[in-house]
Amino acid sequence: MTAVETNDVSRVAEAARDRSDLLLELTNISKRFPGVVALEDVDFELRRGEVHVLFGENGVASGLSKGKLVIDMSSISPIATKEFAKKINDLGCDYLDAPVSGGEVGAKAASLTIMVGGEEKAFERAKPLFERMGKNITLVGPNGVGQTTKVANQIVVALTIEAVGEALVFASKAGADPAKVRLALMGGLAASRILEVHGERMIKRTFAPGFRIELHQKDLNLALEGAKALGVSLPNTSTTQQLFNSCAANGGAKEDHSALVRALERMAGHEVGEK
Repeated sequence: MTAVETNDVSRVAEAARDRSDLLLELTNISKRFPGVVALEDVDFELRRGEVHVLFGENGVASGLSKGKLVIDMSSISPIATKEFAKKINDLGCDYLDAPVSGGEVGAKAASLTIMVGGEEKAFERAKPLFERMGKNITLVGPNGVGQTTKVANQIVVALTIEAVGEALVFASKAGADPAKVRLALMGGLAASRILEVHGERMIKRTFAPGFRIELHQKDLNLALEGAKALGVSLPNTSTTQQLFNSCAANGGAKEDHSALVRALERMAGHEVGEK
C-alpha cells in the first residue's frame, strides 16, 4: 500500500480552509489505495454551509452503485446525518459520518482526531485511509454519533476558550502579568491544550485564523438546535455563542476563535496585557 505523503496532507489542509477543493484532494488521495478505498468504491461528501452535494441534481447519490461507501467528513446535524445514512443504505451502500478535530495544524501533521459513526465493517474498510489523516481514530457508534461527538467536542472547546479568556482578562485587569499567570496555571489542574495554545494567542494578540469564529458559530448552532430537539438545556453554550456573535458583529467573524476574548475585553474595558 502506498503511503500518503506529507505534501498530500498539506494540500488537504490548504484546501480545507474554504472546502472548495477539499473533495478533489481527498479523492486524489483515495486513488492511492487500490483494493482498499479506491475512488470507484468510496465517495467523499462535503457541504459548504447548508448546500449539500449528496442528494441534489447530479449529486453523489445519483452516481452510486451497490457496495459503494460514502464518507461524510463535514460537521453537520446528527439528525440530518441519520436521515442521509438511511437513504444511502437503501441504495445498498454504506455511510460513515467522520468529522474531524485538530485544525490546520493537525491536518498538515496527519494527526487529526477522527470521530466516526457507522457500521464496523464500513469503518474497517475506510480505516487505512483514516490512518493517513489522523492518529486518534475512534468508531464511537452508529451513524450520527460521529457528528454528535464532534458537536460535544466543539462545546468543550468553546467553553474552555471562554474560561481561559475570562481568567486572563480578570488576572490582567487585577494587575498581574497574564503571561506569567498562564505559565503558572499550566503546572496545575487548570492546564489544558487550549490554555497552552489559545491562551498564548490571547496574550500575544495573534488572531490569524486557525479555526474561524464563524465556523465555531455554526457548530454551536448545531449544538443548540440539537439541545432544543432533545429538551436539553445548554446555558453556558448559549452564553458562549452570544460572545461569538458579539465578536462577529464587531467584524471578527473570520478571526481565530481565540479572539472570543475580545468580547470579554470590551465588557471589561481592558485588553489582556494592557498596563
